[in-house]
Amino acid sequence: MDYPPAVSRPRMSYAPLGRGHRIAPILGVCAAAIVFAVLLLLVRLQWAPLESIDHGAAEHLNSAVAAHPAIVAVVKAITWLGSDGVLWIVIGSCTVLLAIRRRFWLAGYLLVTGAGALALDPVLKSLVGRLRPVVAHPIAHGGGDSFPSGHSLGSIVCYGAVLLVFMPGVRRRWRTTVTSLIVTLVVLIGISRLLLGVHYISDVLGGWALGVTWLGLTTAAFELSRRAAGRPVTQPISEGLEPEARTDVKPSEPAPTEPADTAGRHPFVIAAGVAVAWVLIVGAVVGLGELVVRGGHRNLLGDETIPHWFAAHRTPALTRWSQVFSVLGATEAILIVAVATCVIALAVTRRWRPVAYVATLMIGEVTAFLVAAAVVKRPRPDVRQLDSHLPTSAFPSGHEAATCCVYVAIALLVLGYAHGWWRWLSLIPAIAMPVLVAVSRMYRGEHHPTDILGSLVFAGLWLTATYVLIRPTHIPEHTEPSDGTTSGADRPDRSANADRSAHADRSDRETLHHSIG
Repeated sequence: MDYPPAVSRPRMSYAPLGRGHRIAPILGVCAAAIVFAVLLLLVRLQWAPLESIDHGAAEHLNSAVAAHPAIVAVVKAITWLGSDGVLWIVIGSCTVLLAIRRRFWLAGYLLVTGAGALALDPVLKSLVGRLRPVVAHPIAHGGGDSFPSGHSLGSIVCYGAVLLVFMPGVRRRWRTTVTSLIVTLVVLIGISRLLLGVHYISDVLGGWALGVTWLGLTTAAFELSRRAAGRPVTQPISEGLEPEARTDVKPSEPAPTEPADTAGRHPFVIAAGVAVAWVLIVGAVVGLGELVVRGGHRNLLGDETIPHWFAAHRTPALTRWSQVFSVLGATEAILIVAVATCVIALAVTRRWRPVAYVATLMIGEVTAFLVAAAVVKRPRPDVRQLDSHLPTSAFPSGHEAATCCVYVAIALLVLGYAHGWWRWLSLIPAIAMPVLVAVSRMYRGEHHPTDILGSLVFAGLWLTATYVLIRPTHIPEHTEPSDGTTSGADRPDRSANADRSAHADRSDRETLHHSIG
């Protein structure tokens, strides 16, 4: 196993495991395996009492929920947290974070455990072949067969594995609370499948039982690898899989003590500044849109001639390429890029400022686009559009604004933290992607040139305002210890170690820049 050197890290102590602590998890996993085996047999044999309970509960729960749209919306939001897409994002993001921090065994454990659960579900469903419930008021649709519940299986395995991996990074007094929240989330996801009428009770119970079994097996395999490597044997449920990885599984470093000249920059003050900037920028963009639409300049910047020129020069090859870049500027692709940027930035810098910057940037862009489009209500160009069922008006271009924000933000973060010559390569997508997306949107007949101009104006102002206010590349000169576990008697004399602390601060900064550059 690849463990980083233990220089300047606190010595970890492990309480010896009693016999009960060793036997209880094994008995729990065995009990879960037996429960799943019994349910599988009863479902496969279509045991009449179980079938009666399942069908009666499905009909009753569906009737109780279907008449309340607000409850249905909440239940669908909860069930979305257990979908394959969300679980893959959670597992993938955590795996990337661990891999960047060179915790390869933990990253491998997460990947194998999560992928195994997501692969078991369709295989077992096809083998059992149980049909989904048929209810009087269907409010959701589930693909494939019914037993076991994939949402229940995937959520307990994926969220449980993440909890075991990152448990050492959670303070002891918060571990019970965090565990309770994860358990509550898993239970609510399972219940949501019942309320939506897409699973029977035995499907959900079977998914939970199989999830506990698979999670126990992979955890036991990981503990065997630790034993083979001569690492201490711990209790994963309370101490996590690798207690000695506490520093690396913490998402970020402790909150730094800001320098004196920025002591007044309270988070509330920054948030207020961001809100004021957003209102002013959106007002400016809406004003520009109203001026363009109501000003009587129909061919301003080629608004009439350029879309017609693109429409007259369409070819199959250019249409395919325009589709590619249009998809790359769409919401799904931009969201993936933004999430990946946040994960990598957090893993490398160990600071929340870059994450807060990207999140604020993208949330502000989406809300500003919706507001401006709803107010201006500009029609699309009078040419044949290659996209159908477009939900909003033409001004401004949401694709263009989102592309500018996310790729320029990536360039700003790379230039701010990295020091190698390669950091300048980040300017290539920051320049090329907005140009290609803008051309593709005009080529497909979706936007006028002034729509693109409005998006560029918004992106430039919004990027500048959020960067100045949040300062995502700011690295404090001094940091304080984080744990709060060191007592006064154990704390070193600050006056005797002032030079050593200053040298350590400089070393931390040099190490951060060296690791990126």
